[in-house]
Amino acid sequence: MYCPACGHDKNPPGTDQCANCGLALTHLDAPVANGPVEASLTSDPVSILDPRPPITVALDATLGDAMWQMTAGRTGAVLVTGPAGALVGILTERDFLTKIAGEPGFAALPVSRFMTSNPETVAPTDVLAFALGKMDAGGYRHLPVVESGQPVGVISVRDILRHITAVCSDG
Repeated sequence: MYCPACGHDKNPPGTDQCANCGLALTHLDAPVANGPVEASLTSDPVSILDPRPPITVALDATLGDAMWQMTAGRTGAVLVTGPAGALVGILTERDFLTKIAGEPGFAALPVSRFMTSNPETVAPTDVLAFALGKMDAGGYRHLPVVESGQPVGVISVRDILRHITAVCSDG
């Protein structure tokens, strides 16, 4: 790593200080945003997306109940909550296609049998890059937004794309 003070260029990458002059180099390893999109992704919180209020079903709900809620709410996911309202799972339209399609009498079957338990979540204060990283790593299109274990919203890949498009048109 190059030292801007003395020009020493034999410092190992990630070193804390220059081996020649002792200048602190840690600030040189900090990522720097290249443009407004990267700046937004690395500094704006999830709350900037104005997450939709969560559509929830109880843990003992049926798939028919969940499907009705998803259709009525025009959403691709419902959050499953326990007796105290805490998030315990998520059921998505992808679950209907990959786990439920073809199940005889599916509408009467329990949500708990097909939901994803303990789903990945984000907090309203988490930065967008963190949320996007979780979505990418897990292949998720929806992420619950949770505060103190309680669902307060849902974000989707589409929400992030809309935000990026707005940032691009502003810049």
